[in-house]
Amino acid sequence: MAINLDPKDYYRLPWSLTDNAICWLEPTWKCNIYCQGCYRINDPRGHKSLEQIKTELDVFRKFRITDGISIAGGEPLIHPDIVEVVRMVASDGTKPVINTNGVALTEELLMELKQVGAKGFTFHVDSKQQRAHWKDKSEMELCELREQLAEMVHRAGGLSCAFNSTVYDDTLQYVPDLVEWAQKHIDKVHVMVFIAYRAADADGRFDYYAGGEKVEMDEVPYVVEDEVRKEIQSTDIYERLQERFPDFDTAAYLNGTHKPDSFKWLLSGRIGTKDRIYGYVGPRFIEASQALHHLRHGHYLAYTDPKVHRRGKAMLLVSLIDKKLRKVARKYLLAALKNPLRLFKRLHYQSIMMIQPIDVLDDGSQNMCDGCPDMTVLDGKLVWSCRIEEPLQYGCFVQSIPKKNRSLESETAK
Repeated sequence: MAINLDPKDYYRLPWSLTDNAICWLEPTWKCNIYCQGCYRINDPRGHKSLEQIKTELDVFRKFRITDGISIAGGEPLIHPDIVEVVRMVASDGTKPVINTNGVALTEELLMELKQVGAKGFTFHVDSKQQRAHWKDKSEMELCELREQLAEMVHRAGGLSCAFNSTVYDDTLQYVPDLVEWAQKHIDKVHVMVFIAYRAADADGRFDYYAGGEKVEMDEVPYVVEDEVRKEIQSTDIYERLQERFPDFDTAAYLNGTHKPDSFKWLLSGRIGTKDRIYGYVGPRFIEASQALHHLRHGHYLAYTDPKVHRRGKAMLLVSLIDKKLRKVARKYLLAALKNPLRLFKRLHYQSIMMIQPIDVLDDGSQNMCDGCPDMTVLDGKLVWSCRIEEPLQYGCFVQSIPKKNRSLESETAK
C-alpha cells in the first residue's frame, strides 16, 4: 500500500456503541439472488415474524440512540410484510432505509414504502451478482441498471438514493469510473459506497476457537470461497481514486478497535454539478454537521433528505470554519466570474464512502469498526452484523490464534 493517511488530519466520526447514527435490522435470511462474497447464507429459518422484528426494534430502542435503521438481510423486499416492517421502524420517527438488490422493487411497492415512512434506498449492484438478464455484465455495463433504479427513486421524490458494491482485486480498477458515473447523476445519486472485499484467514495463518474448543470454519461463508482472492483495504480504494482525481480527498473516518490508525470507514463529500466537481469538504464541515444535528435532534446524522443535497451553495457558508471548503468556494466563484451562467446552476453535495470490514492482525486480534454503525440484534443483544454467522454456527464469536511456526514444527518432526 503506497498511500499513508494520518488520522489526525481527519475528523473521527463520533459514533459509539450506544450513541450511533445507524442500526442494522435483518427481517429475513432469504435472498432472491446470489452475491459472491456475501456474508449471509440462505438460512432455512427464512423470514422473521413481525413479533420477532418488534422485539429486535425494542432492543435497538433500549440500547442505542440512532438516526436511521438500515433494513437489510437477506433481501428485505421479499419479506411478505416489508411494508409493515417499514411502518414499525418509522413509528417513532426513526428513518427506515432499505438495503436491497432492487430485483423485487416495483413503482407500486416503492410508493407504498414511501407512504409508510421509508426515507431512502441503498442498492447493492456489482458484477459478482447472479442477476437474471444481467449475467456476466461488467461494472460499467451495470450502470444501465443503476440508472434505472436511480430514476425510479427520483420519480417518487423525497427519497435518498445510494449505491454500494463490493470491491475485489479485479474490479478495483472500475471504482473511479463509477465515481465519475455518479457525478453525471449527482442530482439523483446521493451516496456511493465501496465495500472492500475481506476474507478471514485466506492464507491459513490461524487456528480458530469458540468457547475454548477448536473449530473448523468451513461452515462460515466469509472464510474462503472457491478461490483465494487478494484482500482490499479502504486505502487501496482511496489511492485508486486519487490516481484518477488528484484532488480527491476524505474528511472523516472510523478507526479500528485494535488498530487506531486503521481506516475502517472513510467518508468523502464533494460539491459540484453534473459537469464539474469544485472540490471536497474538510473535517470541520463533517464535524459541524454531526455536532449541530446531535444538539438539535439528540442523535448523530446518517441519512440526509435529498433536498439537503441540493443546497451546495448554502453549504459554502461553512467555509468560514473549514479551510478545505474555502478552496471549493474560491474555485466556484472564479468559475462563476468566467461564466456567470454558472450561478444559475444548482450545486449538489454527494458522499463517497469506503468501508473495510474485519481484518485479522498478525497476533490474531480481530480489528473491527470502532463505533460500528451496522450492529444488529441476536438473542436480545447487539452483535456485529458482519460476523453473526459465528454465534449462529458455534454459539459465540470465534477467536483467532496464530499457528505455531511451521518451519519450527518441521524441524522438530525431523
